[in-house]
Amino acid sequence: MESRTLRVGFVPGVEPDRFLRRWRTGRREARLELSPVPLSRQRAALAAGEVDMCFVRLPVEAADLHVVALWEERPAIVVSTDSVLSLHEEVREADLADETEIPAQHPDDAAERVAVVATGVGFTRLPLSLARLHHRKDAVHLPVADAEPTRIALVWPRASDDPLRQEFVGVVRGRTARSSR
Repeated sequence: MESRTLRVGFVPGVEPDRFLRRWRTGRREARLELSPVPLSRQRAALAAGEVDMCFVRLPVEAADLHVVALWEERPAIVVSTDSVLSLHEEVREADLADETEIPAQHPDDAAERVAVVATGVGFTRLPLSLARLHHRKDAVHLPVADAEPTRIALVWPRASDDPLRQEFVGVVRGRTARSSR
C-alpha cells in the first residue's frame, strides 16, 4: 500500500509547525508536506494543484472552496527605532493621523516596506505575525489597538474533499485521534 502525501501550503506569517507536530503524534499513515506560498499566489497554488490545502489570509475568492476560518491576526504598524511612535507600547489610529504611511504596492512587499520605514520614513501596516516575521534591529512593530484584525483560514477545493483532508481539519481544530466529531 502506497503512503499518501497531503501537501499543505501556508502564507507568510503563518507558523504551521504545531499542526505538523500534532499530525505526527497521531501516527497517521499519510505524510504531511508543508510548503510556503506567497500571499499573491495563495489562491493560484490551490488552483494549479501545487498544494492540496492552504492556510490563507482572508479575504479569498471562495465560491468553489471549503473555508474554515481559524484565528484573527492583530493589526500592527512598523516604524523606525528613531520614530517618536516607537516609544509607545501600542498605537491608535488617531496617533497615525499626521504620519506618512508607506502603503502596500503588491501583496508580497512586506519586507520591502519594512526596509523603507527602517530608514526613518513613515510607517507601514502589517498583521502582527508579518511584522514579527520581518523584524529588524532598526525597526519596531507596535499593535494598533483600534484597527480591524485580519483573519487566517484553512481552504481547499470543494471538489477535492476527502477523509484525509477532513482528518487534517480535525488536527487543526484540536481534535485528537480519540475525539469524535
